[in-house]
Amino acid sequence: MKFIRLYSGDDGQSHFEELERSEGSALFSKLESATAVVFKNDPAPHLVEWHPAPRRQYMITLSGSVDIRIADGTVKTFGPGDVLLAEDLTGQGHTAVAKNWVRAFVHLD
Repeated sequence: MKFIRLYSGDDGQSHFEELERSEGSALFSKLESATAVVFKNDPAPHLVEWHPAPRRQYMITLSGSVDIRIADGTVKTFGPGDVLLAEDLTGQGHTAVAKNWVRAFVHLD
C-alpha cells in the first residue's frame, strides 16, 4: 500500500515523501494509536490558504479530490482511496484546493 507523507523539513518548508507499507512488513501490521476520527465534506470548490497541519493525522479521501501544493510548487492530487500522512506541523505549510471533497481525518497521538 503506497501513501504520501507530508512533513516539515529542516529548511522550514513542507515536503512530500512516498512511502509504502507492504503486507508482512513491520509497518503494515503495526498498530497506531488514534485519538479521534473526523469526517468532513466540502461540496463547493474552494482554496484553503497556506497552513501547517494542526496535528499528526491521516487524511483519507473518500470521494471528490483535493490538490495539495507545497512551497516549491509541487502539487499532488488526492482522489478516492488515497492516503496522506500529514506531519508538516511547523513552517509555512501547504495549500489545499478542494473539489467536492469528502474525507476522513484520523487524529494520531
